Amino acid sequence: MSSGQLVLQFIWDPVRTLTQSAFFPVIFAITTYVGFCLPFVALDALCPWVPVLRRYKIHPDFSPSARQLLPCLRQTLYQHAVFVFPTTLLYWLRSPAALPEDAPGLLELVGHVVLCLLLFDAEFFAWHLLHHRVPWLYRTFHKVHHQHSPSFALATQYMSVWELFSLSFFDMVNLMLLQCHPLTALVFHVVNIWLSVEDHSGYDFPWSTHRLVPFGWYGGVVHHDLHHSQFTCNFSPYFTHWDRLLGTLR
Repeated sequence: MSSGQLVLQFIWDPVRTLTQSAFFPVIFAITTYVGFCLPFVALDALCPWVPVLRRYKIHPDFSPSARQLLPCLRQTLYQHAVFVFPTTLLYWLRSPAALPEDAPGLLELVGHVVLCLLLFDAEFFAWHLLHHRVPWLYRTFHKVHHQHSPSFALATQYMSVWELFSLSFFDMVNLMLLQCHPLTALVFHVVNIWLSVEDHSGYDFPWSTHRLVPFGWYGGVVHHDLHHSQFTCNFSPYFTHWDRLLGTLR
């Protein structure tokens, strides 16, 4: 094994045991999502008392109230318990009983995660654009996600069941299409959840992802916040090439 694969093997050995539980996928999804949201919730609570934080907020005078935060958290927990858990249980039942003993190679893992992000970005761009251009689709399925503007971290997964299932479907199809290792799938989910939460956080830090990716290839939180403000632009969740090609980049 290479040194990179040895490190991944050290991670995969205990994770492999955990993933054999039918409860693991939904617990993993909830804890990862809430864990990424909580730092931004804390920043929002501190912002009125720590003025220096306001320079990093896209909307300095806005902080979500408990009446906004709690319904978002409640809906996320409800949807995961009632809809996500039964779906992941069915997926778990049809999965092979024996998971691979060896971890993936480091280059394989990184390559598959990047490809999954690019595929998801393209699929969600098409879905998102369609649900904004067709009024019935917007009113019926996507409008709920736009109820919070400005956006905040816990509003990331405030969406209809149809939207939740659509995004989950894209995730699963891409992982199956590329035949990703289970550890790669977990890493992709962690990255995907983080990028989504960051996009809705309302904070533009010097280390935000869009400032680390060169040439304006990645839109990030400023790009997505503009979408929530104007509705007619920036339909890609992450990268900018589809919006650039279709003339919807602002």
